[in-house]
Amino acid sequence: MKSIKFIVCLLLVTVFVISCKDDDVTVPDVVVRDRGEQQLADSDSLVAYLSTHYYNSDFFLTGTNHKYSDIVITELAEGEDVPAGHTLLLDAVETHSTTYEDTDYDYYVLRLNQGAGDSPRFTDQVRMRYEGFTLVDGTVFDSLATPEDLFLTGAGFTPGLIRAWQLVVPMFNCADSFMNSGGITNYNNFGLGVMFVPSGIGYFSGTGSGSIASYSNLVFKFELLQYEEVDHDADGIPSYVEDLDANLDVFEDDTDEDLAPNYIDQDDDNDGVLTINELVPTTYTVDTNMGETEPTLASNEYELNRSTSNGIITINTVTAVDSDNNGTPDYLQEDIAINYNEEEE
Repeated sequence: MKSIKFIVCLLLVTVFVISCKDDDVTVPDVVVRDRGEQQLADSDSLVAYLSTHYYNSDFFLTGTNHKYSDIVITELAEGEDVPAGHTLLLDAVETHSTTYEDTDYDYYVLRLNQGAGDSPRFTDQVRMRYEGFTLVDGTVFDSLATPEDLFLTGAGFTPGLIRAWQLVVPMFNCADSFMNSGGITNYNNFGLGVMFVPSGIGYFSGTGSGSIASYSNLVFKFELLQYEEVDHDADGIPSYVEDLDANLDVFEDDTDEDLAPNYIDQDDDNDGVLTINELVPTTYTVDTNMGETEPTLASNEYELNRSTSNGIITINTVTAVDSDNNGTPDYLQEDIAINYNEEEE
C-alpha cells in the first residue's frame, strides 16, 4: 500500500453536517478546564500508573509476530515485587514531549517491535489492530481484532484520529510483507506497541464515542500492519508535504487564505490554475524483464500512480518546480500561473 487519492468537498460536507443536526439531541454540559492545570494532574496520574503496573516482557523475547492481545499489563499488589519475567512499565517506556494547543505534554510509548516495513506520515491512512482502555479503571472502550483502515488526519466524511495517534503511530514501521491464505491475511514483522497518553492529546473535554469520560487518560495497545500515503485533495502533492511549517498541523497551512487549508484545496495559491497542472508530469517505464530498476525520485517529485503488466512497470509522477528560483514552488505563488499540462497549439 503506497498511494491513495481522496478528494474532499469541504463545503458540501459542512452543509450536510449542518442539515443533519438533530435539535432534539441533548449534549451534557462539560466545564472546559485549563489545559495547563489539567496536564499537571494527568502527568501525575500517568507516572503513578507506570510506577505501579508491569507487563509480561519475557513473553516477547521468543517467537515472532506477537499480537496486541499478547500484551498483559498487571497492577502491582500492595507490597508485591515485580514478578520474574515481567518489567515495570516505568522502566520500559520511552518518554516523549509535544506542544499542542499552547500546552506542553508528555506521553509514553512502550516499543515491543519496531516493524520492518516503511513508516507512515501523520496524514496517511493506516491499517491497524488495537485495543483502547481508560487509565483510571481499565475499561475497554474500543477494539479492533480484525484489521481496519483508519485516516490519521481526516477531512469531510473521513474523521481523523486523536493527536496522540498522529504522534505515536509514525514512530513505528508497518509489516515488511504479508500473505493471503484462505481468505485471511497474515502480516510479518509489523510494528507493535502501547501508548499511554494524557487527555490533552486524547479527547480532552470531549467523550470520544460517548463511552469515555471527559479528561480521561488513555492507553492503546496497537499493531501497525500497513499504510497508504494520502493526498486528500488529489492535487499531486501528498498531504504531509502540505504541512509547510512542519509542525504536524495541516489545518493551519492556507497559502491563499481562502479558509480551505492547502491539503484540501485543489488550487493552493488561487491563481486560476489547479495545483496538479502547476506540476511537471513525468512517465517512467521500467522493464524488469531486462533487469531495469525503478528510478530514484527527486525530493520534489511525487508518485501519482503506477501499473504493472508482463513485468513492465509504468510510473507516473509530478514534480514541483520553482521556475523563478526564489525558493517557493510555482503552485504556491499566485503571480506564477504556468499550466504544465496545457497542450501547446
